[in-house]
Amino acid sequence: MHIVLAILGSVITILFYLNRLKQSGVDFGWLNPFAWNRRRKWKNHVHSNPLFSIESPMETTACLMYAVAKSSGDISREQKQLLLDLFKTEFSLNNRESTELLSSCSYLLKHDEDQIFDNLDKFLASSKKSFSDDQRDSAFEMIKEIAQCEDVMADKQKEFLQRLEISFLGNPVQKKWA
Repeated sequence: MHIVLAILGSVITILFYLNRLKQSGVDFGWLNPFAWNRRRKWKNHVHSNPLFSIESPMETTACLMYAVAKSSGDISREQKQLLLDLFKTEFSLNNRESTELLSSCSYLLKHDEDQIFDNLDKFLASSKKSFSDDQRDSAFEMIKEIAQCEDVMADKQKEFLQRLEISFLGNPVQKKWA
C-alpha cells in the first residue's frame, strides 16, 4: 500500500510542477507526438510544389501542352495562339478563361518545364485516374498537335512524347513486322 501511495504522490508532484512551469510560460507542447505529426504533415503540404497536386484533367492537359510548347525554347506567337485556340475549342472556354489558364500554366512552370519532364509520373499521379479514355486520347492528340506546331520537332519534344505515350496511354501497340 505504501508503494501505491508513493507512486501517486510522485505523479501528483510531477503534474503540479508541470502546471507551475506552464503557468510561468514554459511550453511542453512540442513533446506531443500527435501534434508534431500534424504540424509536419501541414508543413510538407504548404511547402510542396502546387504543380504536383493538380487533380483536374483539363489543367493537367493544359500544363502538359504548355510544357511541350516551352520545351522548344520560348513560346512562339503561333504556339501561343494555337494553345489559346485549343483551350477555347476543346475545353469550351471563353477568351478570358483561356487566357487565365495559359497564364496559370506559365506561373506554375515558372520558366522550368523540366519539372514535368523529369517527374512525369509524379506529375500525372494525382490526376491520372480522373481522365476518361476519350479525354486521355484527346489530351495526347492536343499535346502532339502543339509539338508539331512548328515544322521541326525538337529532340526533347520527341522524347517527351514517347515517355508520355508510355506512362499516359500505356504501352503502345507493338507492330508485328516492324
